[in-house]
Amino acid sequence: MLGIAEWSLWLSATVFMASAVVVWFAGSRLAGFVDEISDRTGLGEGLAGLFLLGGITSLPEIAVSVTASLGGEAALAVNNVLGSVAAQVAILAIADALIGREALTSVVVRPTVLLQAALNILLLTFVAMAVTTGDVALGPVGLWSCFLLLAYLGSMWLLSRYEGRDTWTPAPHAEGARGEDEGEKGSTDGEQKGSDERRPMSSLVLLTLLCAAAILVAGTLLSETGEAIAKKSGLGSAFFGATLLALATSLPEISTMVAAVRLRRYEMALGDIFGTNLFNAALLFLVDAVAPGEPVLGRVGPFAAFGSLLGLVLTAVFLAGVVERRDRTVLGMGWDSLASLVLYAAGVGVLYVLRGSAGGG
Repeated sequence: MLGIAEWSLWLSATVFMASAVVVWFAGSRLAGFVDEISDRTGLGEGLAGLFLLGGITSLPEIAVSVTASLGGEAALAVNNVLGSVAAQVAILAIADALIGREALTSVVVRPTVLLQAALNILLLTFVAMAVTTGDVALGPVGLWSCFLLLAYLGSMWLLSRYEGRDTWTPAPHAEGARGEDEGEKGSTDGEQKGSDERRPMSSLVLLTLLCAAAILVAGTLLSETGEAIAKKSGLGSAFFGATLLALATSLPEISTMVAAVRLRRYEMALGDIFGTNLFNAALLFLVDAVAPGEPVLGRVGPFAAFGSLLGLVLTAVFLAGVVERRDRTVLGMGWDSLASLVLYAAGVGVLYVLRGSAGGG
């Protein structure tokens, strides 16, 4: 016979898994809806991934972080945000493996992706600086948190103005890949035109909103049950938030990324990941605003600093891959994807060692 504690843990795990399934299903459907919206409105793949997919798939992180912050679990909130950044960059290897023949970074041809990755590195550097130097209260929030919000808004402004500008020319093999992609995109668009005639724009928007609502509700349940599992399993809220919970709340990004790659919308896939990660840096402002006590970035400790640096390193690896554009694959993926998986696994090991210095973990 199971005791009350065991039954409670089993129930929490069941709800956690069910919520994760809902998040996955809604996210996988979302990519197709956003792709249709971008085609109809003329919104580029990069901006569609950045604003639409990136914003909607960030809902679980919002639900988890706000709920945890209001409950006094600042370490869980901050480390879930930073853990999601690292996890989402690492899972780009999934998209890479789906392509099979070529490395993902060799078929991405629009310079917007480079700018998105560079801005991610910049904001994550600011986070690491804030955690290591401490924060100063500025009303209900910290000074660094305000700076991160302003940096995020500036990044969005810069990216919105940069979309569509051809400031450099890709290498010949990349141009060929682009032509192939656009050809297939044209056939896909032709198929979508038939579906567009059957599905009015109002229905398309409604379906997108329903997916967003499902992701938000399931994300809230992930937060509640995840916090319970962290306490009952003995893993600690900070480590659980940075690893298992971060992966669970990243399910919308994984599912939409997989769907976007299958549609050969590579810039949309990367824009979803990098756009979400940019938003996560700004989400720390919201965490700080609702969390009781002193500014959160000044009390989360070395654990959070390493988490932000891990996300920074993984993003830099993919940025290097996009710049180099090597199309050879190792184990079905590019060298950058393989390197990111190895570095992420090593980083999780370091986080496990640091879990005692997590500022409340």
